[in-house]
Amino acid sequence: MQPTLDATAVSTRERSKRAIRVASVPANHVYVRHIAPEVGQGAGAPVVTRLPDPDPSDPRRSTVSTWWPPVMLDPAWVRDAEDVDIFHVHFGFDSRSPAALRELVGELRRRGIPLVYTVHDLRNPHHETTTEHDAQLDVLIPAADALITLTEGAAREIETRWGRTAHVLPHPHVVDLGTAARLRAEKPVRKDEFRVGVHVKSLRAGMDPLPVITTLSATIAQLDAAVLQVDGHRDVLEPDGARYSRELAEFLRAEADAGRIDLRIHDYFSDDALWQYLASLDVSVLPYRHGTHSGWLEACRDLGTTVVAPTCGYYADQGPVLSYGHDHAGLDGESLAAAIRLVYADRPDFSAPLDARREQRAMLAREHARNYSELLS
Repeated sequence: MQPTLDATAVSTRERSKRAIRVASVPANHVYVRHIAPEVGQGAGAPVVTRLPDPDPSDPRRSTVSTWWPPVMLDPAWVRDAEDVDIFHVHFGFDSRSPAALRELVGELRRRGIPLVYTVHDLRNPHHETTTEHDAQLDVLIPAADALITLTEGAAREIETRWGRTAHVLPHPHVVDLGTAARLRAEKPVRKDEFRVGVHVKSLRAGMDPLPVITTLSATIAQLDAAVLQVDGHRDVLEPDGARYSRELAEFLRAEADAGRIDLRIHDYFSDDALWQYLASLDVSVLPYRHGTHSGWLEACRDLGTTVVAPTCGYYADQGPVLSYGHDHAGLDGESLAAAIRLVYADRPDFSAPLDARREQRAMLAREHARNYSELLS
């Protein structure tokens, strides 16, 4: 008499014959795109297919340009979705209450779909307080069938706070490797100028740029041929902006009028414009008072721009940076000034070799595929 297989065994056997279909939240994010292989899957690696983001205006359609709000986080999407093997959360759950996330987890359990969560942020850079994000993490981290994070420091914090082990996989390149190679080749070797950049963006909660820029202005004034360039978005620095900051805007204009900073106010950069901007700097200073990891830091490493990063979060764990003291206790201005003087004198090269970036991406693709395959086995 032939042995019989139950439905689960048949399902597992059938899945092993085809691509592993992953619902990444979101799929169209540079981090997610760059943990996939550049070409092919590599010999012996399980084949992974990431489902396109559903269009928020019509979840029946997919999209390659819009992913916010993430439709996949709706339990109804999980309930009705076909051909999903793995559900992998990265970003986008800010707008979901802990109760809604518990409902999502329950639906994944009911469907038998493993949950993978990459812990990018242990402290949400857009929130003033920790309460909401901590409550969301208290749902996702204990419920995940597998956890990934980007640094050993973050993994230790996860172990301390939740008693869970996270697999540490480094952040991939951010800038397209061909673009990075071109911009590095075009990057001027300047001896007549030393350009330090601070981008205040749209002044999210995790930033405190005013004391940082004040210290930088005084420090750079003492360095020959040094320029402090400050960029910011119109919504924060122009009076009719939706998030206008009078104190910051008036300070920056006064500094610019006095010739102490090169102030540039504009709308959001396109990706190409952002890479051009970062490549034009010798140093990019991150003016954060809280956070965890940084894609901006990785883009700078891709483009050969030195990063000066605060001691909050795990930026120094990501890759070589110069650190200065900055968190909710305040700014250590002397450590920031010392970091700028050091990079001015030594001009260190902290760039990530692009061949190593390519190898790293291939490794990340293999590791994610292996992780998914193990969960399904």
